[in-house]
This record gives sequence, structure tokens and C-alpha cells, in this order.
Amino acid sequence: MIVSPLMTVMVDAVRKAARGLKRDFGEIENLQVSRKGPGDFVTAADRKAEATLREALMKARPGYGLVMEESGVIEGQDKTHTWHVDPLDGTTNFLHGVPHFCISVGLEREGTIVAAVIYEPIKDELYLAERGKGAFLNNKRLRVAGRQDLADSLALYGSPYLGRGSHPRLLKELAAVMAVTGGVRQTGSAALDLAAVACGRADLYWERDIKTWDMAAGLLLVREAGGFASSADGGADPMTAGSVACGNEVLQRELVSILRKVGG
Repeated sequence: MIVSPLMTVMVDAVRKAARGLKRDFGEIENLQVSRKGPGDFVTAADRKAEATLREALMKARPGYGLVMEESGVIEGQDKTHTWHVDPLDGTTNFLHGVPHFCISVGLEREGTIVAAVIYEPIKDELYLAERGKGAFLNNKRLRVAGRQDLADSLALYGSPYLGRGSHPRLLKELAAVMAVTGGVRQTGSAALDLAAVACGRADLYWERDIKTWDMAAGLLLVREAGGFASSADGGADPMTAGSVACGNEVLQRELVSILRKVGG
């Protein structure tokens, strides 16, 4: 397990926000729900969790900037540090009573993600990573799966919200990946998909049209667990590209090759 002042700050903030999410998940029918856009909802729980995280992180590191799903960009005096925060990744799952959602917090230092926490409150699964110190699930060190054959692999993917991104391209990509892998799944949480690859539950994951708060923490988990991550088209920086493809070295390279061949 990683023990550091930075990790203590992040874990404390995430656990505090998670308490409210767990309460609200038990009373979904009583939540106030508003539409952000077609197929994309924000709940009172989402807003409360973000406010809790923002308060805790700003109190502990007052100069750092934030990029948050609901509040957007909050500039800090310290331009070298930025939090990327998703207070409720898997909002649609949450609203439908599906117990698969999480809180995701990643810290970027001078353009590099250096610390990550993803917390799945229903299962009480806490994923941690610091650059150069490895990745952990609770007290267990993580390693990506070692499978070398696509036919044996399990691939995860994310789909764009209604009215965003390219559904026709995704359908082509799905057809191509399904034709060569052992199985394909969509779970509804980008952060937990990345975490699944980091801990070997899944072999591959790809998604387009996602934001930095969706992937910042998960990217570090994958890399610290020995995995490889690029944009969906093979570019070096998923955060800038707004897309991701990850897995172990062999399968990730093959996934990118498939996605490139499909094209737009």
C-alpha cells in the first residue's frame, strides 16, 4: 500500500465524498435529477460529492487548480498542479440502481499524472497509484493480465452519449474487435474500466470522446501496473486526444492496429 501525505489527502477526500453517494444510492427515487443533455444526467448526489471533493482538496492544497466534471476548470495560483476530478463516474448506472460507479481523482504535475485514487464505494474497492511507486487495490499490488492472444482476451469499451461522438464508427470498431477477441463488454464507467485492466480483470479497454476527469487516475493505474496506454489512434497522449486504448504491451498494440484499420 502507498503511504504518503499526498495519498492521505486524496483518500480522505474521496472517502468523505463516498459517504454521501452511498446514502443517496439507497434512496435513488428521492433524488432530484436534471438533464445536462440527451442521455447525460446530473444528480443532486453528483453535485454534493463534487462540492465535498472540491472543499477537501482546496483546503489541503489551496494553490492547486481543478478540472471538474460539473464545475469545469478552476484556476489555481500553482500552475504546475491540477486535480482532475470525477465525483461520480457511472452516473447512468447510479440512477438506474446499478451498483457499478466510482469516484476518480488524478493529480497532474507539469503535464504528467503523478497520483491517482479511484474508489468504488459499494464494493469498498480502493485503487491507488503514485508515479514510480506502483498501483494497488486495497492492499494488493496490481499487474495487468499477461495474455498474449486476442482470442483469449476480454475487451471493455465505452460508447458516446446520445448526440455526441460517432456511433457509426463505434459500431465498426465493435464489429472488428468482436471478430477477434474472446468477449466484449460495456460497463458504464471509464475509470473502473481502466482499473479493471490495471488489475487484470479485463485485458483491453478503448473509448473515444472522453474527458480528462474520466481517465486521468485510471491511466496512471494502468501504467503503474505494467500496462500501456495511448490514444485510440496510437497517439502518445490520451488526455490531449480525448480517447484511450490500453492493455498489456502486446494486446494494446494489436488493439490500436485494429482501431486504425477501421478508421473514421
